[in-house]
Amino acid sequence: MNRRQSISCLLISAFLVICGGALAQEADQNRTLIISGQPGKVPVIQVNGRSYVEVEALARVSNGSISFAGNQIVLSLPGGSSNTPATPVATPVPAANPGFSKGFLNAGIEEAATLREWHTALASAIQNGYPVTSDALMPYRLQATVNLRLVSTAVSTDSDRKAYQLLSNEFQNMAKLTDKYLAARANLTYISPDALQNDSLNQRFVACGHSLGAMAASGQFLDDGSCN
Repeated sequence: MNRRQSISCLLISAFLVICGGALAQEADQNRTLIISGQPGKVPVIQVNGRSYVEVEALARVSNGSISFAGNQIVLSLPGGSSNTPATPVATPVPAANPGFSKGFLNAGIEEAATLREWHTALASAIQNGYPVTSDALMPYRLQATVNLRLVSTAVSTDSDRKAYQLLSNEFQNMAKLTDKYLAARANLTYISPDALQNDSLNQRFVACGHSLGAMAASGQFLDDGSCN
């Protein structure tokens, strides 16, 4: 149903006092609403002992206008003789943060999952004393790079743009963490099995991952500083 049809279906109680308007007092049931100083009449419908008028007809006869404010229909009437100003209806301000778009959220979740897999592969190699090699970790890096590009193409809201920057930071932190331990192996530096536990870069990656996960669950952007 469109707005015009919705208006046509909407009835306003005739008990409203509108700029000095008064109900005609006919004895029968076919009543009309007469607005003082305005030509024309508005048919009155009686339902269960109550009187109603069509808002569109009321606006036309009273030289008023109809506008929309969110899910409200606002009837504006020309100034009358009453000294009491009409209470203005506040127009809802469009939300500055409408949340994540569906496409961005799906792409972001996929990228976050790939980053976790990449991190798990690195952590497993370190904790089990396996050689940390570029060949073993390159597939994860490449997939995360592709997925991050897909995330960037899905950006459409303000929340999407802000979250993309944090997700990009998470990717960069994982790349730096990988390069750090690849360099250590290349230099024949001993890597302790619990090296990641005391690594501040690793801790930032994990904290950022938790923050991104919470945002995905809520569907709203909230930067707690973990990914900066």
